[in-house]
Amino acid sequence: MIIIPAIDLKDGQCVRLRRGLMEDSTVFSDNPVEMAQKWAMQGARRLHLVDLNGAFAGKPMNAKSVMAITEALPELPVQIGGGIRDMQIASAYIEAGVSYLIIGSKAVTEPDFVSELCREFAGKIIVGLDANDGLVAIDGWATKTDKRASELVKSFEQDGVSAIVYTDIAREALNWQNRQSH
Repeated sequence: MIIIPAIDLKDGQCVRLRRGLMEDSTVFSDNPVEMAQKWAMQGARRLHLVDLNGAFAGKPMNAKSVMAITEALPELPVQIGGGIRDMQIASAYIEAGVSYLIIGSKAVTEPDFVSELCREFAGKIIVGLDANDGLVAIDGWATKTDKRASELVKSFEQDGVSAIVYTDIAREALNWQNRQSH
């Protein structure tokens, strides 16, 4: 089993959103490279990065921080999600040393994009599905859809994705104390 620590990026800082709200965040560090190095020193074998601004904006907004991490830790596999919505962005991340791309909203709205990415970057595509009561939400949880996560997983598996990152929005939105009771 591999445990993958996550670093959520907002405005170039490492944060934790409360209830998934951009306006309600706690800053843990203003140095994403230093945070990544701390995880690496603690034995992380991969890092999960989320460009929170990118998830809402539909394009990378923290790419500079992501690139700085891949440059500082070239031996550590990195997966990034948030704002990857075209082939040019995907290519730029792969060329910069990102190991895996996490496709969320675009995977749900345009599943053929995932197929195209899997052909172009075999073994490097992960689909991120965020759901509440089994129904997928997109655009940083801002838009609810009528698509069931279980059905999408079957489809993406056929496309050849490397993994699915599933987030249960209801549980993610809880604070740590509430999570302990589940």
